[in-house]
Amino acid sequence: MPETTLSINLTDRDEAVLLFGHRDQFLRMIREALQVRVVARGDTVQIEGPADRIAEAARVFEQLRLMLRQHGKLTAENVRTVMAIVHEGSEAPGGVGGGYLDGNRSVRPRTDGQARYVRAMMDNDLTLCIGPGGTGKTYLAVAVAVSFLRQAKIKRLVLVRPAVEAGERLGFLPGDMVAKVNPYLRPLFDALNDMMEPEQVKRYMENDIIEIVPLAYMRGRTLNQAVIILDEGQNTTVSQMKMFLTRMGSGSKIIVTGDVTQTDLPKQTKSGLTDAVNRLEDIERIAIVFLDEHDIVRHPLVQQVVRAYEDDKPRKRRE
Repeated sequence: MPETTLSINLTDRDEAVLLFGHRDQFLRMIREALQVRVVARGDTVQIEGPADRIAEAARVFEQLRLMLRQHGKLTAENVRTVMAIVHEGSEAPGGVGGGYLDGNRSVRPRTDGQARYVRAMMDNDLTLCIGPGGTGKTYLAVAVAVSFLRQAKIKRLVLVRPAVEAGERLGFLPGDMVAKVNPYLRPLFDALNDMMEPEQVKRYMENDIIEIVPLAYMRGRTLNQAVIILDEGQNTTVSQMKMFLTRMGSGSKIIVTGDVTQTDLPKQTKSGLTDAVNRLEDIERIAIVFLDEHDIVRHPLVQQVVRAYEDDKPRKRRE
């Protein structure tokens, strides 16, 4: 395959220093793993090699720059993880990542960010995922949990959501507990029914293999050999988040998802998810994954809607 050259212009020298690593450590890792020539000149990266290798290297740098903007730093483990994900995505005929998960239909990451998220859930005991709607936060978490359940890696799947709109005082609503919280837990039901036959879901729920509960009902429990998913984590308070995270027992994994731009808490109340990201950032076996508009896999207009709401000033419509 003929060789080609690609230049990547970085924001400034500070970004280049963090991206290249101490004494260009990260550049050497990329050069050796992808078998391309990588030359750093100030705030520019020049990549030389076969076109397919250069395409992989470009995706690696794109993901590393994204992680750097989100975390303010990179580690050698970050670089190894991103290179593995990009390489798997290049080999997979259907897009990013191999067939990690099974359900009633094939479930697989569709972006590099989603692939990082799946890898984080597989490799860590606690994963926090923050991103806008449509990025697959809940869907992929349920898919990973169902996969673990089918492989007998866990014995239970517990799906949790804060019922902020009802103030977690659900007694006035008709029906049993599941009926009371059904409106708030519907997205979790939808994801489950995509992964499993409805009859199997019903049978697992009757046998407490799958449990769907509001956050208020988690107090005082310890869950062993389970995957515990907290959806809409941005709507927890700091004390609620602490309570939830300490429910983890032996052989369990916790996954917390949320969109910190859509918090329903009172303005003066700090989000437990935001607080947890700041507190837990440097602890081993805890992964914090940020997804953005590039990871949205819903209708193409959703990306534009998210971008419009993130703009400081709404654009005026031209007549």
